[in-house]
Amino acid sequence: QAQLVESGGGLVQPGGSLTLSCAASGLTLSDYAVMWYRQAPGQERDLVATISRAGNIINYADSVKGRFTTSRDNAKNTVFLQMNSLKPEDTAVYYCHAERPVPGTPTYWGQGTQVTVSS
Repeated sequence: QAQLVESGGGLVQPGGSLTLSCAASGLTLSDYAVMWYRQAPGQERDLVATISRAGNIINYADSVKGRFTTSRDNAKNTVFLQMNSLKPEDTAVYYCHAERPVPGTPTYWGQGTQVTVSS
């Protein structure tokens, strides 16, 4: 069964860093663009970053630009989100999402990982 599993969340002080991982099983992640989303309590799920299948096209939300970096290791079927200079407003559940540019094909969501930025 195809699935995405996130890991790496936790509690960190403001200014700290975390690296999230999104590991795929049962699918070839290099066939998929991957998006990172986050959802704070009572808020909508917001797009944070996008990385193309080859990793050569990357986009970030303005709120994280310059602080977050996404990358991928297709040989390991894994995508990463390096988060630096974390702020309390980055607190949220973070999700990875994989989709192919082919209409009607399945897309996949991870289960989410909690990131809490607090002193």
